[in-house]
Amino acid sequence: VALIGTALAALVCVASMPAMASSSDDRSAAGKTVSDESISNIQHALDEQRYVNAGNMLNQVLVGGAQDSRIVLLVGELSLARSNYSDALASFTSIEANPAIGAQALQGEGISLSNLGRANEARAALEKAVAEDPSLWRAWNALGTEYDKQRDWPRAEAAYDHALANSDATAIALNNRGFSLLLQKRLDEASADFVAALQKKPDLASARTNLRLAIAMTGDYDHAIAGGSQDGQAALFNNAGVAAMVHGDYAQAEKLFGQAIKAKGEYYARAEANLEITHALEAQGNASAKTAHSTAAQ
Repeated sequence: VALIGTALAALVCVASMPAMASSSDDRSAAGKTVSDESISNIQHALDEQRYVNAGNMLNQVLVGGAQDSRIVLLVGELSLARSNYSDALASFTSIEANPAIGAQALQGEGISLSNLGRANEARAALEKAVAEDPSLWRAWNALGTEYDKQRDWPRAEAAYDHALANSDATAIALNNRGFSLLLQKRLDEASADFVAALQKKPDLASARTNLRLAIAMTGDYDHAIAGGSQDGQAALFNNAGVAAMVHGDYAQAEKLFGQAIKAKGEYYARAEANLEITHALEAQGNASAKTAHSTAAQ
């Protein structure tokens, strides 16, 4: 079971959070502050994932000697969006004591800690963030992923419900709830969430991958790998193989991983590793069956 969990977790990571930070009336007591318009423009660039533009605007205000904690928050969000989690964490922790934006800083801190693998600290920061501001959907969404890691399904479901209610059912939260349901093998519900996520955001690659995985986990491997691009064919075979492995269909899993390796045309470390896990699980199952048969025969 642990081996299956490892392969499944390696296949599709929970989707990353978009860089978002609500504007605030807060300003530092000392130094030059920044206009609300500048804050809004930077936030808008972050929301649209125009990270180069956001970085240029942030550099301009920082060079101008800005001492505004809202800018520190946005610097943290930009670092988070660029996967610079340690830098993001440093920015967020430096302003978490500020009462005007402390909850948002805790949200960013928790998401950064989660991505750094510091689960206990992440949960503590995120739970504190939503206690201070229950409308922070990204904090609820990240809490859902943390509860998923603990297999605490009721708390995960509640967290995703809060995330969806406070974000107008954003595609990211739909995808992550769907992945939670997938982990629980609630395949029909999971598929419905992935479809809803794709309706909201057709280019959300993680939702499309997860939907194919859900289809494959029903045993419909042909449907799961159909329609992909030539470049992505190896990944489709690999993902379907993982589903077959989780389903206990080891012969089909071995076939699909072999097809993945062939389609890649070069060394495919993930498919090779999954093939080894499949062989180990199959051997484990055969040994258990042999032991059970021997016991029954006595």
